[in-house]
Amino acid sequence: MATEFKLPDLGEGVEAGDVVGVLVAEGDTVEIDQGVVELETDKALVEVPSSVAGTVTKIHISAGDRVPVGSLLISVEEGEQQVSAEPEAEAPVPAPKEEPASTAKAPAPTPSRPPAPTSNGDPIPAAPSTRRLARELGVDLTQVAGSGPGGRISQDDVKAAVRDRQTGGIAPTAPVELPDFSRWGNIERQPLSKVRQIIAKNMSQAWQQVAHVTQFDRADVTDLEAFRQRNKEKTEASGAKLTPTVLALKAIITALKTFPQFNASLDAGANDIILKHYYNLGIAVDTERGLLVPVIKDVDRKDILELALELGDISNRARTNKIGLDELQGGTFTVTNLGSLGVGEFTPIVNHPEVAIMGLGRAREEATVREGRIEPRLIMPLALSYDHRVIDGADGARFMRKIVDALENPELMLMGG
Repeated sequence: MATEFKLPDLGEGVEAGDVVGVLVAEGDTVEIDQGVVELETDKALVEVPSSVAGTVTKIHISAGDRVPVGSLLISVEEGEQQVSAEPEAEAPVPAPKEEPASTAKAPAPTPSRPPAPTSNGDPIPAAPSTRRLARELGVDLTQVAGSGPGGRISQDDVKAAVRDRQTGGIAPTAPVELPDFSRWGNIERQPLSKVRQIIAKNMSQAWQQVAHVTQFDRADVTDLEAFRQRNKEKTEASGAKLTPTVLALKAIITALKTFPQFNASLDAGANDIILKHYYNLGIAVDTERGLLVPVIKDVDRKDILELALELGDISNRARTNKIGLDELQGGTFTVTNLGSLGVGEFTPIVNHPEVAIMGLGRAREEATVREGRIEPRLIMPLALSYDHRVIDGADGARFMRKIVDALENPELMLMGG
């Protein structure tokens, strides 16, 4: 029998993706868990595996298509094993998904309203399900800036408008009109990649929604570097690299356990601080496609060697587009290290909905006075940005000093593993 394979749930906050390539052709035989579509989401490039086995009878999408979760991808004629196709009518999911234009087969119980006009009289570019969600949430679509192609408004845009309203956030504004730069010379336009568009959107939202404060400090990491050099060969023999970031993760965990408000999120609508009793640290990774933040789960339960292996693995897969969506979610605190690029001090932006981020700068030898004598010491600059709505400056200072103390006393910090 023929079974329709639809785009499954890709993870929290991911409602659609762009088809990069179709990995099968009509007439091909597919197995369960075989990749059939290569999809670019807001954060990663992933292969979507088939949940059915059989012969592909029809392909319903092509490269370049934008496909929401629940969209029909391929039809498969199964053999002996039969799997029921998903119903064409709307499924009972928590929130309605945006419907693709090419598969509008679901019967509507009532006729949908015509698109509301924009200020210039044109219809608002939004799917019926998006307009329905906006009506349910009381959102005026004429006041929502669409993030999709041609300004198309998605359900995420509607939800973001609700969050802005609840938190007193700044509503998206129309782009500022630019002058004609070609009047003064030759120019070249380069379209933003999908990942860069998402980075721009997320950074703008984070800057608008978070009351940013950045504090700076410096740690004497001379003894830490000596420890790293002593254990470098042993770690490399296990296939890992003992980097300063790995050791910094351990120091940060000691501070997060002492000051739990840094391992939290703010629910402004409910006036609650959500304290998280798990420690998943996001690591900012520079890739050809843009900044990605893969997450190392349960950092507090892992020793130095385990962290070194996992950091190397997850960073490499982020750079080669082999990272899974679940590995980009669930972070509680983020670490970014620009020291490897020679940067000293900088001001990192909080990775909302987290409430704090630690920036590591390049360690340099400096003349330092110790017990009345001047001697060279290796000094690492640190930058802590946090949400002032949740964290006071004094707590920020104490949190930073806890990290500095841990970095300056590595043997004590690592005694527990």
